[in-house]
Amino acid sequence: MKKIILTLTVVLFAFIAANAQTSTTTTKEQDNSTAPVITFDNIVHDYGTVQKGADGNTEFKFTNTGKEPLILTNVTTSWGCTVSAWPKEPILPGKSAYIKVNYTHMNSVGQISKQITVLSNATNGNVVLSIKGKVVDNTPQETIPEKPANEVVSPQK
Repeated sequence: MKKIILTLTVVLFAFIAANAQTSTTTTKEQDNSTAPVITFDNIVHDYGTVQKGADGNTEFKFTNTGKEPLILTNVTTSWGCTVSAWPKEPILPGKSAYIKVNYTHMNSVGQISKQITVLSNATNGNVVLSIKGKVVDNTPQETIPEKPANEVVSPQK
């Protein structure tokens, strides 16, 4: 008798838990229809091939295409090589704003490939932006004139 009661209790609990999960999902889906949506004009900025010491500033424009205010909670960068500034105030539906990025290693020759992760309350989740390019050094190198070959001097007698 105890086994039957225990089994029925477990089945009843599982049934209640399954129904609670379904109704929560349905509520979330209905709530998301009015939630903010972050839409970027472009998620990749290509500096192309740039000269060493070039300006590393760029901006990523985004728009709140949802129906509720968009709030950016954090913007993080890979490797600490980029510095971001982003709006701290809510972005109203239909309004646009910018995330400013400064790649600070334009004096280092080589490939650029960095990511910026944007965290927000948008329904489309976290967005990863990218910067890429190549820094080259085309400055002419100074040539040092060769020294004339040392003459062999024979000892004087």
